[in-house]
Amino acid sequence: MSRVSTSPSTSPTTAHALLQRLHDHGVRTVFGVVGREAASILFDEAEGIDFVLTRHEFTAGVAADVLARITGRPQACWATLGPGMTNLSTGVATSILDRSPVIALAAQSESHDIFPNDTHQCLDSVSVMEPMTKYAVELQRPDDIVDLVDSAVSAAMTEPVGPSFISLPVDLLGGEIDTSAEHPAARPPAKPIGAYEEGWEEEADKAAELIGSAQHPVLVVGAAAIRSGAVPTIRALAERLRIPVITTYIAKGVLPQGHELSYGAVTGYMDGILSFPALETLFGPADLILTVGYDYAEDLRPSMWQRGGAKKTVRVSPTANPIPRVYRPDVDIVTDVQAFMTYLDERTAGFAAKTPHDITPLRERISEFLADPAQYDDGMRVHQVIDCMNTVMSETAESGEGTIVSDIGFFRHYGVLFARADQPFGFLTSAGCSSFGYGLPAAMGAQLARPGQPTMLIAGDGGFHSNSADLETIARLNLPIVTVVVNNDTNGLIELYQNIGHHRSHDPAVKFGGVDFVALARANGIEAIKAGTREELLAALRKGAGLGRPFLVEVPVNYDFQAGGFGALSI
Repeated sequence: MSRVSTSPSTSPTTAHALLQRLHDHGVRTVFGVVGREAASILFDEAEGIDFVLTRHEFTAGVAADVLARITGRPQACWATLGPGMTNLSTGVATSILDRSPVIALAAQSESHDIFPNDTHQCLDSVSVMEPMTKYAVELQRPDDIVDLVDSAVSAAMTEPVGPSFISLPVDLLGGEIDTSAEHPAARPPAKPIGAYEEGWEEEADKAAELIGSAQHPVLVVGAAAIRSGAVPTIRALAERLRIPVITTYIAKGVLPQGHELSYGAVTGYMDGILSFPALETLFGPADLILTVGYDYAEDLRPSMWQRGGAKKTVRVSPTANPIPRVYRPDVDIVTDVQAFMTYLDERTAGFAAKTPHDITPLRERISEFLADPAQYDDGMRVHQVIDCMNTVMSETAESGEGTIVSDIGFFRHYGVLFARADQPFGFLTSAGCSSFGYGLPAAMGAQLARPGQPTMLIAGDGGFHSNSADLETIARLNLPIVTVVVNNDTNGLIELYQNIGHHRSHDPAVKFGGVDFVALARANGIEAIKAGTREELLAALRKGAGLGRPFLVEVPVNYDFQAGGFGALSI
């Protein structure tokens, strides 16, 4: 309870106008950490916006990123001046590389005292944020705030979607505004705005001709296809023409996990994890690759699909090709993905169904991993952990629901291969930025976006403990997230790279001292347990899924990796 006052500010200030205009654009949540600008903004100045206090600004940025990604609407995050802004910057980097329309806001020194690097806590915020945002500006006059918010939203919602940033001097933030000024109604776009190249239909006709003549076409789908609303059309066309669908990390779920035409998500680590030529199996027989909403930042590289014989490529994207040096498609179509899919569906209406190339050996290898019955003395294996999570998610979630979130580490690539995803963004990870500590705030964003659905998080000990303070935040919000911390007291992915480069590891660079994550969770108000076998883990996950409040399971794990099989990681 406030020790001073519970009454909202009544004089119309920049803070009022800022929050009201964010609300007009569909923002309902601001995540963040407030500093001395609290004298200028309470965050109750506009009805319908909740402020979610986080323990770290990075958490605020990532939670906004994921909430924006799932809802398709802009979301906001807040930081105080100086170090708060720099802490927030990694969350902003996440939203530019993972393509989410985030409105990042940070306080700044008083307008008459902005001397970057000389004034206390004063940095050139716009210069810090500008290289990693779509739009970055500092408020100069209080009456401009509505226009700046409009510009920020417009830029954030233009493909490739990403963050906008507004720096707010604390005196201007609390300054009175002219309430008589009229502004046009906010017009947030229904979906991101993309480019249309004149004559794209002619290029689409070429794509249809290539599909007609191809024996084994493959659709490679990225997140821009989800943002465009094209998933139902992609599913319908894939099923009618029997074209397999392969996705990037974060586009898993375009087809449900068990769909016969869902050939899975691709990671450059898959051959090494499986000790199996997975990339060759997926792409070798293909003679036509259609990349639909593909984004190089999602970490599926053209070299991965260039396995096997010669093949034609078609690129469909709402942006001009930013990487022609790396990806030179035979047909390049710049248009809205949904518009293209609708057009292609019409142009291929009379086409005979294809015969999908056979990936049975790969599916059998994946099934073998997931069914692994062994009990290992040095800890469970990550594929066993994910199989347990899949099992309980299938028992708990309704059809086409549920979200599995992955933090960053070697285990993440097991998630790309094995984790259940029965809806778009049903598996969430940071493909573009991949910062340690992503998982917990991403799970927060997912649970807030889908409050009626189960959310599970898998995190490694290294990444999780880099941002574990926000366990208290999910406890305070009572978010029913089931967290699994796979613990080997090691930065396992870095240990892998040591072995790839040197055929040995160097413990001082990768080994941690032990952390009792069960005790840590309990100290933050979250029930927790340790599980060391499949049976114990399944029982723990089932308990957590039924609690209706946060729950954490610590699982000792170990990896059986060889340095070979990771050639696809070469750039």
